[in-house]
Amino acid sequence: MPQHLDPRLGQVLTVAQMREAEEALIAAGTSVDELMQRAGHGAGEWVRRVAAGRKVTVLCGPGNNGGDGYVIAQHLFAHGNSVEVVAAIEPKSDAARTARSLYKGPIVPAEPLPHGEVLVDCLFGSGLARALSDDLLALLASLSASHTHRIAIDLPSGIESDSGKPLNEGLPRWDMTVALGAWKFAHWTMPACETMGALHLVDIGVGATGGAARVLAKPQIASPAPDAHKYTRGLLAIVGGDMPGATLLSADAALRAGAGYVKLVASRRPASVPHELVVTEAPDPGAVWDSLRDRRIAAMLVGPGLGTGADARERLRAVLDLAPPAVADADALKLLSPDLLAERQGALVLTPHEGEMAALEGSFGLAGQGARRDRALALAKASDAVVLLKGPDSLIAAPDGTVVMAPRAPSWLSVAGSGDVLAGAIASRLAVHGDALRAAEEGLWLHAAAARHCGAAFTAGDLASAIAPSLECALA
Repeated sequence: MPQHLDPRLGQVLTVAQMREAEEALIAAGTSVDELMQRAGHGAGEWVRRVAAGRKVTVLCGPGNNGGDGYVIAQHLFAHGNSVEVVAAIEPKSDAARTARSLYKGPIVPAEPLPHGEVLVDCLFGSGLARALSDDLLALLASLSASHTHRIAIDLPSGIESDSGKPLNEGLPRWDMTVALGAWKFAHWTMPACETMGALHLVDIGVGATGGAARVLAKPQIASPAPDAHKYTRGLLAIVGGDMPGATLLSADAALRAGAGYVKLVASRRPASVPHELVVTEAPDPGAVWDSLRDRRIAAMLVGPGLGTGADARERLRAVLDLAPPAVADADALKLLSPDLLAERQGALVLTPHEGEMAALEGSFGLAGQGARRDRALALAKASDAVVLLKGPDSLIAAPDGTVVMAPRAPSWLSVAGSGDVLAGAIASRLAVHGDALRAAEEGLWLHAAAARHCGAAFTAGDLASAIAPSLECALA
């Protein structure tokens, strides 16, 4: 995804927020026709790049998304591209009718079925709330099958914008989706986002919307200060349990994500540990308490390899009762309950996958209903913690209402141990600066970047090793 310096271009809007943003532009003196021209010309340039002189078919619907299609078609026609419009339904909005009147190229019937190289879907946009009729679905599918390249404008037709749910079965897949004005939640939410291909955004002048979600951006990570030493860079304590493998994966990632010192507090010393990892044996919860009272500890990680017995719960309690910022992952999430957070004062990051999320919702008395972002926000507020809800469409929610949507990472991340690596990266960044939301964003970005660095069929160990070159890519 392109990186935008302007934060307006990173916001993610609901249908209602987008409507309000457009109304604000209109109230300030920009006409609906002008907004349509901005959107259509911007999207038309993306289509023109893909077409590269090849024949284009634009499928236009009755609303303003269809109007955008007529502007795109005229943009292509004016530049000498071979273009035809299929008007599935006659324009019904004034702006769409004006756009059609300005289009000087051919409008062809749906039968016989047009053939071309590039199909542009402007049938329906982000306001769609009902399934496509059978005849429109059949037309969309037939045109998709008869064209080599497929581009959706704003959103693919048949997708619900706010939820990312398909409103019909059997919708086409797209090579590119060009968002208009602002990102929508469907662009970053499964299952829709998996079908959209490359994502691009056209700026039409939409202003910043208060309280809007945003897309996870490449972090700007600073190098250590010239006079830095291991403690000023951050001492991270990782509290392990009876299963050292997961704990060591987290430590391996943490050693490469920027912390100056990583210490493992283990029930017993693992058979093999990296030379750089300091190990403190703490065979009982009392020894864990003693080990964690070191005032130099900047952050803690608990959960990977912890176990779920009574001893593990006491180890978790020791972490949560102490002040340093902490990350709770894996087994710690199975044990976490409101009473364990009653005295908690330091920043906290929770990193559940879907199964762990359901368990936490049960523990905290949450309904567990609605969109993933709404569920994550509810848990963030109930636990007063930053919640990173993992999955193919990972997202971050904070107690203050902040929501950050992550671009899809490589599906090769679906390997055992990748979550332990993510937890280690987040905890390492937390030890560096202590900001829970920032650490979650940095760790999540590094995790995806490391997967891209690894390529195909990597192990969690490979992923941990790739955190370092990913960090280098994020240096400011």
